[in-house]
Amino acid sequence: MTDKFSHIDEKGKVKMVDVSKKDITERKAIAVGEVKMKSSTLEMIKKGDMKKGAVLETARISGIMGVKKTPDIIPMCHPLLISGIDLEFKFKDENKIIIEAIVKNSGKTGVEMEALTGVSIAALTIYDMCKAVDKSMIINDIKLEYKSGGKSGVYKRKKD
Repeated sequence: MTDKFSHIDEKGKVKMVDVSKKDITERKAIAVGEVKMKSSTLEMIKKGDMKKGAVLETARISGIMGVKKTPDIIPMCHPLLISGIDLEFKFKDENKIIIEAIVKNSGKTGVEMEALTGVSIAALTIYDMCKAVDKSMIINDIKLEYKSGGKSGVYKRKKD
């Protein structure tokens, strides 16, 4: 007898969800997060004055790598053929960087975890590159804003 959870088999062993019978659809996920820091830290990032180098370009590369490596670090994520990754940074107030990841594919399972991982890894990279001048930085508010495709259709976060 199979447990009601599709990731538990009839012997009680954890298994990866079987997506073989799902339809291939165009899928998209948008995740966001923020890094809060001292205003002087943000100024250094903008001016390119961090000793470790170009903070946002390094964070963009690491975020993209994070998207691609998601199934290597999240045990039950399926390896996916990603068709597009867009990772952007916006300055908010005098002390925040907003990170947005847009991930797309055509497949049998969504890309929400990949978008969330991309934002998380980019935020951690910003922290790593700036921690010498600001150990008080805060990474927070990482969340899924939007997803489309698949049987469950479109999800759009309601504004607070």
